[in-house]
Amino acid sequence: MTVPRLQLEQITKRFASVVANDAVALTVLPGEIHSILGENGAGKSTLVKIIYGALRPDAGRILWNGQPVQIRSPQEARALGIAMVFQHFSLFETLTVAENVWLGMSGKIPLRQVVAGIRSKAAEYGLELEPEREVHTLSVGERQRVEIVRALLADPRLLILDEPTSVLTPQAVEKLFVTLRQLAATGCSILYISHKLDEIRALCHQCTVLRGGRVTGTCDPTLESNASLSRLMIGAEPPRLVHRQATPGQVALRVRDLTLEKLDRFGTDLHGVSLELREGEVVGVAGVSGNGQQQLLAAISGEDPRAEEGAVELFGQPIGRLGVAARRKLGLHFIPEERLGRGAVPTLSLAHNMLLTRDESLRALGWIDRRALKYQTAKIIERFKVKSGGPAAVARSLSGGNLQKYIVGREIDAVPRVLVVAQPTWGVDVGAAAQIRAELLALRDAGTALLVVSEELEELFEMTDRLHVMARGRLSPSIGTSAATVELIGEWMSGLWPTGPEDGPGVSIGEFP
Repeated sequence: MTVPRLQLEQITKRFASVVANDAVALTVLPGEIHSILGENGAGKSTLVKIIYGALRPDAGRILWNGQPVQIRSPQEARALGIAMVFQHFSLFETLTVAENVWLGMSGKIPLRQVVAGIRSKAAEYGLELEPEREVHTLSVGERQRVEIVRALLADPRLLILDEPTSVLTPQAVEKLFVTLRQLAATGCSILYISHKLDEIRALCHQCTVLRGGRVTGTCDPTLESNASLSRLMIGAEPPRLVHRQATPGQVALRVRDLTLEKLDRFGTDLHGVSLELREGEVVGVAGVSGNGQQQLLAAISGEDPRAEEGAVELFGQPIGRLGVAARRKLGLHFIPEERLGRGAVPTLSLAHNMLLTRDESLRALGWIDRRALKYQTAKIIERFKVKSGGPAAVARSLSGGNLQKYIVGREIDAVPRVLVVAQPTWGVDVGAAAQIRAELLALRDAGTALLVVSEELEELFEMTDRLHVMARGRLSPSIGTSAATVELIGEWMSGLWPTGPEDGPGVSIGEFP
């Protein structure tokens, strides 16, 4: 019989009164692509961090190629041949891509050799990267590419991927799957964590289901349906999203011929970007990460107030030079793609994080009404089913999906007039994603204007009334979502779209001066 690449026996991990993993057993064979499936807070990330040596189990043992091992650190894991791509990235923002990769390598490898290796591996797998670019200038999708390339450069025998496709285009996902199948064919085992049930059914050979920290079942996902996998994961099928016909009102947000130079040499210039967003509608922006979405969001939210005064208007009022706080007072709220560091301060409690964008509990002279703040936070935790230790829990103690639910809930609860959202359901399970999307649509039905920037095409097709595509700092014309197809949007994401309603054939972005 084949000796398993990895075996977990009775792995248990506690955090105070919370049992994150409860006697978990798992077996992964050489060359097997094995999925770990579970809702947010089920214990998936804790389990893979134990395998990678980032956490130590309280009980149980790990066998590697049939031999008991103690993995006390990520360095020891890498020495065994284990590589991991985290959902929350482990990158130094002030260093370049190449320097981040270099830090994780053993031996005296010249930096120029690392640069060449990154370029080669990125080209081989279709993951566009600039090795000399500083990480703080990268979008979430680009940072994910760094993590994936760094892991692949280690030539691992076990590759752990935590939500690897959450910000990849359909074409990039297909290419990644080809790569993963090639790796598996060489004998490399892959542990794959994803909330995308279609992906698990298409890619994985085996699936272990966690619920509440316990293994509740194993299955061959190729023999399951999305509905049956959902029932295994959350005990029920996610509720169907009810998307009513939009009845748009007045123009709430208008961007007119917005042209901005990039703030750093690796950024993206914006070229003549124009869009209109009306009350009571959801407009989506699709595109490959790093094509100007960050710059557009910064110009709309007020983080980058360099635009011409009239290039951005809110209900007819020019706001191009106003800051974030001033725009928020006018009714424009923003949910960034980065949860930790921008959406929430990791070391602050959920209650104190509420003060980042909400001031209802502030009193005269800056005093905080702690009782009101606690009540307000508890209300959001209950409404959005955020698994946490309550209002006093620090943000970094939550799983990625639960922190996302809290941040989205905080802004939805404010009932903004205009809500700009980046990656609204990144890394959340199917049940939570359905809830967030339903809440956003309910906000739209109440008259709020929503702009959703997402690399989840399924999400955009499900939620939006109209779609744009962003490529190389330019924005396509809008198209009614009902008239769009995945193939058409994929073509536009390559930089090819009609220049006007009567032009017929498209033009390549590369043909613009």
